[in-house]
Amino acid sequence: METLPIAIVGLNFGRHIIQSIVNGEAGEHMRLAAVCDLDEAKARQFAEQYGVPFYTDLDELLHNEAIPAIGLYTGPVGRATLLDKIISAGKDVMTTKPFELDCAAGLAVLRKAKTMGRVIHLNSPAPCWSPDLALVNAWQEQHNLGRPVGCNLSVWVRYHEQADGSWYDDPVKCPVPPVFRLGIYLINDLVRIFGEAETVSVLSSRLFTGRPTADNGLLSIRFKNGALASIYASFCVEDGDHYRNSMALNFERGTVYRNMGPARATTAGDPRAEMSLIMGSGQTPRAVVEEEFASATSGDYQWDTFAAAVRGEPIGETTSPETIIAGLRIIEAMTQADQTGGTAAVKPVE
Repeated sequence: METLPIAIVGLNFGRHIIQSIVNGEAGEHMRLAAVCDLDEAKARQFAEQYGVPFYTDLDELLHNEAIPAIGLYTGPVGRATLLDKIISAGKDVMTTKPFELDCAAGLAVLRKAKTMGRVIHLNSPAPCWSPDLALVNAWQEQHNLGRPVGCNLSVWVRYHEQADGSWYDDPVKCPVPPVFRLGIYLINDLVRIFGEAETVSVLSSRLFTGRPTADNGLLSIRFKNGALASIYASFCVEDGDHYRNSMALNFERGTVYRNMGPARATTAGDPRAEMSLIMGSGQTPRAVVEEEFASATSGDYQWDTFAAAVRGEPIGETTSPETIIAGLRIIEAMTQADQTGGTAAVKPVE
């Protein structure tokens, strides 16, 4: 099937998306048609490198009727305003996490897009269940695991960043950065599993980074259904297991592990998730009941789904605006808890 033209807006992070389109899996579905950035020199450089037109003004780009899709990779602050402008111009959008800091504005634009029949997709939470979480759902039913009651998750890497005056340096725009920038994937996983949260608490510290913000973070969450979860996220660990998004998910009658422990059948860059299910009781010994590789991990861009949605093809039930904002409500409460040194209630999605 013919690939869809897409323009990439925001070339700091957007350069990685361009690479995926030009040299990676995204290129099976999308075709780079233009680039856009406020920095003219940067926009011109990418345009010349990839042989496409460049823009420094979003409004001008949106007048190009030959481009039906926009990849929006600016920072999260004020993203809802840009999304509103894009969908109002009749374009569909792929964007990234974290979606927004303003929950009300984020919810409004997502609901507006749904009403208009326009497409706004993210990588996290993705529009459709990712293979790893879909496998968890299947095992839960197949093995009668009961309710999920708790979860421990972790993600780490070692960054050597320096202050540059960007939103990464601002504790308001980027609260508890390891959790906000990396742990957001895990927050969105938890919302898909447990639903809306009730209360959060957070600890953070600054150990190595050259930025004025934290590089080590621990978030605890109590969900409305009584489940408890914790997320450890850090920019301080270099061990070859970066970005693993490890998970130990406890059910009443079993535990599902994702990318846990020192044994690795996969290598860095492998998109698959190593999944296993452990069960046992007073009557039956502990056993590894299931072991499987999920073809992808939550947080991956679902370009095939996006392209199908832009073409108007049916893609089934997708992540609701309310589910997307439920993750952002946790971030909102985390920001408050970090500023006060205590706990904070999570506002409901209304």
